[in-house]
Amino acid sequence: MYPNEKPYTAHIVKAVIAFMQLFMCETLAKRIVSMMLFITGIPNNRITELTGLCDKSIRNIKKSIESGEYEHLFHVGSGGQKGKLSDVETEIINEINRNDYQSQQQIADMVLEKFGIKVTQSTISRLLKKKE
Repeated sequence: MYPNEKPYTAHIVKAVIAFMQLFMCETLAKRIVSMMLFITGIPNNRITELTGLCDKSIRNIKKSIESGEYEHLFHVGSGGQKGKLSDVETEIINEINRNDYQSQQQIADMVLEKFGIKVTQSTISRLLKKKE
């Protein structure tokens, strides 16, 4: 606890983050609370303790605020990598609709033959579920 901090601060911070998670992801909720704590003068190490964000994240938030670059603070990365089939999904679905494929393995074989992309039956299953 820092000098003027109330004993219930940690409980309130956790409750605010939990409430904000009803409307946004946990990371964004923690960032917003961290921004508010930073501008009130709470030290970085205490913000880390209260929010659970790492020290590097707190330093990056502080740097962005001080430089006036606020926009990216409210963006949480898209993450992950692009799917193997993302560029040809529509073509694959069209091919499936035109022909009579009996199994996911037949579809996977067709994708390899026509598009040169080796995929598993699980990948085909996810594609078909996504396109239902």
